[in-house]
Amino acid sequence: MLDQIHWLAAVTVLGVLEQAYFFLQVIYSRRLFGISPPKISGPPEFERIFRAQVNSSEYFPIFLALLWQAGLFFHQGLAAALGLLYLCARYCYFMGYKTSSSERLAPMYFSAGVLWILIAMSALGILHFFLSHYVGLNILQLLTA
Repeated sequence: MLDQIHWLAAVTVLGVLEQAYFFLQVIYSRRLFGISPPKISGPPEFERIFRAQVNSSEYFPIFLALLWQAGLFFHQGLAAALGLLYLCARYCYFMGYKTSSSERLAPMYFSAGVLWILIAMSALGILHFFLSHYVGLNILQLLTA
């Protein structure tokens, strides 16, 4: 079983490490600008870093759920590759937002596109599972016939 999920697990660990990096950037930014918790406002530089981290954290559970569903029900390798693309896009999003709010847009749209592809993969994989196991209809056999 582990040979069927090892790439998904590796991407998950990388994602957790990326989130930790984003958290640390907020801590360093708080120290740099002298902003103690629970305050969330300050200079625009701090607020951009804070928002980038919060936005990335909000999407992380969605990403994880889709990564694992797409990997388990559709294809582990493709899901893991898309997961790496997503993490790269989120890093670019964070760094772009850190520089300027307009610099976040292209990576944000790209990462959203990757999530939509993972949604499609998940839906198709789950649909195929239900049809083949409960209806006896194997879509893959019909497509290759």
